[in-house]
Amino acid sequence: MVNFRSFRIYMTSVKTALSETGLPDIKYALNPYIGCSHGCIYCYARLYTRDKRVSENWGNVVVIKYNLPQVLEREVNSRIRGVVGVGTITDPYQPVEVYYKVTLKSLRVLLKAGFPISIQTKNPLILRDVELLVKYRELVDVGFTITTLSYEKARFIEPNAPPPRSRLEAVKRLSNMGLKTWIFYGPIIPSLNDDNETIMQIVKLAAETNSTLYYDPLHVKSFMKTQSHTLYRHVFKVTREWRASIESNILEKCSEYGVKCKPGFTGDIAL
Repeated sequence: MVNFRSFRIYMTSVKTALSETGLPDIKYALNPYIGCSHGCIYCYARLYTRDKRVSENWGNVVVIKYNLPQVLEREVNSRIRGVVGVGTITDPYQPVEVYYKVTLKSLRVLLKAGFPISIQTKNPLILRDVELLVKYRELVDVGFTITTLSYEKARFIEPNAPPPRSRLEAVKRLSNMGLKTWIFYGPIIPSLNDDNETIMQIVKLAAETNSTLYYDPLHVKSFMKTQSHTLYRHVFKVTREWRASIESNILEKCSEYGVKCKPGFTGDIAL
């Protein structure tokens, strides 16, 4: 164990790298890290994380799969080609990636072997790897989770994640370089980031960058229902009527601006 800024890091070795996934249009999942130091208060991933060091200390512990690229080198020779979702559970470009580069090393292996990849992140650190991504642009798409463009709201729900404006600029840059981009607007939380202005800003960004927009209203989980949880007063506003109203508003604006718009992941997992 070593210390890295304000969170703890552990190392682990893995026997497999790629796992089959039920996510739409994604055959495999690849997650270079267990846990995420972004510490988003809504993150569902803690419920899908078996390592209790991580799940019970969400945002404060990250486990590095240090041998993942080596295991991946073997697997790409025996697996059927299919889209690999990079970061389906936790962010592949969270701060530890600056030092450990497990994501970068894994992308090199996958792209060289001809595997299409779909990356989801909140972090403009991905721009570090733009030369590699552009080289294989026909195999790559990149999605940014943008829940709000308000710095204050983002600090509230995503305390350690990069500011939303930096994500906005990263999407624009990647799009301008010819990469296929998409935006994940989720979770949408009642009385927090479901306002008309936020929806309009995100739809306009999608239009400007020719990005597909995925929207995902909040999936209420048990840990959110405790009175001490930050989202406690919001979760009881998640109703069928609210969901229908939000979806209608988003679809109307997407139609107005010519944005391709789809419901978010059906598997409840979002960064």
